[in-house]
Amino acid sequence: MTPAVRFSAVRMTHIPLRGLDGWFFPPIYATMTTPSPRASPMQDPVSLEQRLHRLSATGDTGGLLRGGGKGLEKESLRVTPKGCIAQTPHPAALGSALAHPHITTDYSEALLEFVTSPFRDVRATLSSLTDIHAFVYHHLGDEMLWATSMPCALEGDERIPIARYGSSNVGMMKHVYRRGLGWRYGRSMQTISGVHFNYSFPEALWPALQAAERDPRTLRQFKDDWYFRALRNFQRLGWLVPYLFGASPAMCKTFLQGRDLKFDQFDAHTLYEPYATSLRLSDIGYKNSNQARIGVTYNSLEDYVATLSHAISTPATDYERIGVKVDGEYRQLNANILQIENEFYGSIRPKQPIESGERATLALKRRGVMYLEVRALDVNAYDPIGTDEAALRFIEALLSLCLLTDSPLTTPEEQEAIGHNQLLVARRGRDPELMLQRDGAPVRLKDWAREVLTQLAPLCTLLDGSDPARPYSASLETQRMSVEDADHTPSARVLADMRAHGESFFRFAERMSETHRRHFLDTPLAPMSEADLIAQARASLEGQTAIEAADKLSFDEYLHQYFSQS
Repeated sequence: MTPAVRFSAVRMTHIPLRGLDGWFFPPIYATMTTPSPRASPMQDPVSLEQRLHRLSATGDTGGLLRGGGKGLEKESLRVTPKGCIAQTPHPAALGSALAHPHITTDYSEALLEFVTSPFRDVRATLSSLTDIHAFVYHHLGDEMLWATSMPCALEGDERIPIARYGSSNVGMMKHVYRRGLGWRYGRSMQTISGVHFNYSFPEALWPALQAAERDPRTLRQFKDDWYFRALRNFQRLGWLVPYLFGASPAMCKTFLQGRDLKFDQFDAHTLYEPYATSLRLSDIGYKNSNQARIGVTYNSLEDYVATLSHAISTPATDYERIGVKVDGEYRQLNANILQIENEFYGSIRPKQPIESGERATLALKRRGVMYLEVRALDVNAYDPIGTDEAALRFIEALLSLCLLTDSPLTTPEEQEAIGHNQLLVARRGRDPELMLQRDGAPVRLKDWAREVLTQLAPLCTLLDGSDPARPYSASLETQRMSVEDADHTPSARVLADMRAHGESFFRFAERMSETHRRHFLDTPLAPMSEADLIAQARASLEGQTAIEAADKLSFDEYLHQYFSQS
């Protein structure tokens, strides 16, 4: 087993202020600043085999594909011993949610978010996330972390505390943004947890791939274009992720708060879909009914930035009725279709770390794509940290396939089919006769999945390299079993486990949460990791104090300046 990677290996000399949307990656991932063009016209079709052959002429293909940056963001609700959402503030021993580089909060004060730095070895990434979990558990008292994506028993929106980040302008902006989400969509939706996999392709790959493609553009232009190619293909194939790794086929009745959405009843307290894979990614999960009007296109960085920027500046009648500043208090940042960029919910995003006070779209426009954020993973209730090596290795291989296969520009019709496929798989993915849409024609999910797994085989061999365990190929074979028999998927396992124990979803999740709690409390944290995390917590509190002391603008002026950026 690879030794645990300790935080001393990535310690920074300053507290990196967490932005409104995401983590600041270390400088090793810096990119050039040449302006990004629109997507280049597609050339004659090139097969994966041909592209790999071209790439092999420039060096060791497997070596070029291995070693991409792999980071994780994992959300978990803090709950009481009775399984209710915690009403306590963010524990002071964990540091400042505003300024801590690895431990923060998402929507709710009770919704913890753990963020690893990017590592080239996925085992190091998982080891880092394990250390964070162990540290947090030793500072939670009698509280525990909820083990599933769908939340614990809810007692109404007023019992879901919105996260607070102190009195600074950036802290208030984060809080008001969350207020707006509550007004727009209700707070219960914001309690859903997930795992985000952040991936950057190896830097050495780009000049080799550019040479193999004989592309005359600047390296920055080439990278942006090809990152968006990968993004488009991941959208086309991304339904595989909830099918293979979805783990939220059921939920407490309290989540719907009396709404009748025609779910089946598992028992007196549980609603479910018999073939569901990920209710988290379904129409009851993260969505924005106004976003259908945005028409976000992934055909180029320029178009992506333009459509998101338009949404942030376009009023929405429904949100205007809410009001922005009412009786001297902000209800939302603005009344536009999106308050800021990360209100746009998608299964994958192009990302560029932001500087303090910088808008995410401007960071992309100025410095290009640095990594992709895959947002489609449910929290795996059977793993103490919510995800595992096999899942991450499979997604890394899938991203490589998405990069190296042709990626035509998407049309509005195809984008609609992509959304249709994602929803079908989330609600009915394990239905053996489920048909998806591909190129305007129906195709059985199982047949399409088999084709993709066949394409992945040579890439997994390349990613395995000389590792005798062949971890990528082993993960591929595990996923092949799930394609052939849906009973092997996590979502099927959850329902089978609930039936075997005669328990509701709540009791299942509570049992798994308590199991993980005992696991971490019985596993002592290495002294070096504990010392590092204690030091980071203290430094983050000092960092927040410094941020608050440095403010010179009123909050009104700060918001005006923020949204005036161009």
